[in-house]
Amino acid sequence: MVQHTVTSYDEELKGLASKVAEMGGIAESMVSNSVTSLVKLDSELAQKTIQADKRLDQLQAELEEQAVLIIARRQPVAQDLREIVAAMRISNDLERVGDLAKNIAKRVVAIDGGMSPKRFALGVEHMSELALQQLKSVLDAYAERDAEAAENVRIHDDEVDAIYTSIFRELLTYMMEDPRQISICAHLLFCAKNIERIGDHATNVAENVTYMVTGRQPQDERPKVDETGFLDGENA
Repeated sequence: MVQHTVTSYDEELKGLASKVAEMGGIAESMVSNSVTSLVKLDSELAQKTIQADKRLDQLQAELEEQAVLIIARRQPVAQDLREIVAAMRISNDLERVGDLAKNIAKRVVAIDGGMSPKRFALGVEHMSELALQQLKSVLDAYAERDAEAAENVRIHDDEVDAIYTSIFRELLTYMMEDPRQISICAHLLFCAKNIERIGDHATNVAENVTYMVTGRQPQDERPKVDETGFLDGENA
């Protein structure tokens, strides 16, 4: 009977981890598709990205409900409790990543079809590739319970910030040189800010992986080099 109970409890914890993994896969796909739709001005792919957010929201709600039930029934402590708390926190960050990707896709729908962003979007595309790599790496760190790999993601957050600052300045230059480009560059500024925030959420996940594995939160402040003071992409 005891063995059966332990096995059932382990399965419940694995169920939470499985939902985090599914959410991570959807979030990665949404980020990739949103940027592809931006570069190619593909409204159909943008709409697909927007619709995918519903599944991400559903999974987060299910995970939180399951986590609360496990806490109520099992009264976990130590490592088990950290696993549950980390899963809830990480799912929240992944849900926000989905919202940010959806915001980018909505910009694609809003952009006039006659205004191709490709000329200006190369930096945004490169920035998204780096943010996506950070997201993939930290999800691997979560799956493997690898605190060292998570910390490696955390300390490289400044790379995404640096690219964002560079893009911000470049797009402002375009806007000043040719007022006809103000509209498309403004859209891209918001998209770039959203990607910068995706990088921040990957860093949040990294900190929660470290907490889950070691029981400690990082004590030093994460590196931050965004010098723009531009509107927070989560509220764009």
